[in-house]
Amino acid sequence: MTRRDTTTRRATTMAAARAAGDQAEPPAPGWRRLMLRVAGAGLLIGTGAIHLDLYLTGYRSIPTIGWLFLLQVITAFGLALAVLAIPSRFVAASRLAAAAGAGFAVATLGGYLLSVWFGLFGFKEARTTAGIVAGLVEVAAFVVLAAMALAPPPAGSTAKAPARFLTQIPPAITRTAGMAAEGLAVAALVLLGVAVAEAGAAAPAATGTGLTTTTIGGTTVLTNAKGFTLYSFAPDIPTASKCYGNCAVYWPPVTGTAVAGSGLPGRISTIKRTDGSLQLTYNGHPLYTYIGDSAPGQARGNNLNLYGGLWREVHVSR
Repeated sequence: MTRRDTTTRRATTMAAARAAGDQAEPPAPGWRRLMLRVAGAGLLIGTGAIHLDLYLTGYRSIPTIGWLFLLQVITAFGLALAVLAIPSRFVAASRLAAAAGAGFAVATLGGYLLSVWFGLFGFKEARTTAGIVAGLVEVAAFVVLAAMALAPPPAGSTAKAPARFLTQIPPAITRTAGMAAEGLAVAALVLLGVAVAEAGAAAPAATGTGLTTTTIGGTTVLTNAKGFTLYSFAPDIPTASKCYGNCAVYWPPVTGTAVAGSGLPGRISTIKRTDGSLQLTYNGHPLYTYIGDSAPGQARGNNLNLYGGLWREVHVSR
């Protein structure tokens, strides 16, 4: 081989290397990828923790919704572990974990929005602080994990086909995907804001003129005019309710005025809540419905120990 041939081959190799370098993504600083990993995993843990709290404080008794919440908790913690544990040098696996986490976050938010607007599996979500916070955390998780999935690989990363595409994503595709992710994040925030603005807290379930009874499991229980079971809360006293905030969203107080001659054997009265509304009581027990009861004749809230005390269906002795 002549000296000229050697020089020509070297020049050709250097030109090809420069061309490949122009098409490859610049390496990402290690600290940036580490911050994205930690933040993404933390946000997934955050949404998982919120759903776990909701599951334990009432959602577990709601058919279908209950086990879906439990599945969300398990998935969130599992994805958080994957995002945090897979080293950045395993670029393809790390990107797949981040992409799965981002997809999970936006899918969970979508489920919440559908539940607020239309209801899911017979259950319509009410506006709560926990739901709003969870929605914001999920948007943030999507943004961070999408950025992690699209971030340039560490310097020196290599991969064999078919994982090469995941390791060296063409810059044009990265830019397009990044713009799509930004647009989706903005749309998610807008939709969350609209949902929160339109959603209301659970409406009062009955008035004093609508109290009646039904039989559930061989026991006569107090219900509202629509046949929904009414409950008492153990920490309450005859003159005051102890259920406010999120508790009152999941266990809506029965408001109205006492009515004589309703045909019930017990004593109907009222107490004043902190917002000035009147809440009905029966034999000294302030009355509530349960958001988990989706149809008359259900008593899914009976014997639940939530929000600091035991909930019981109100029995009526004839």
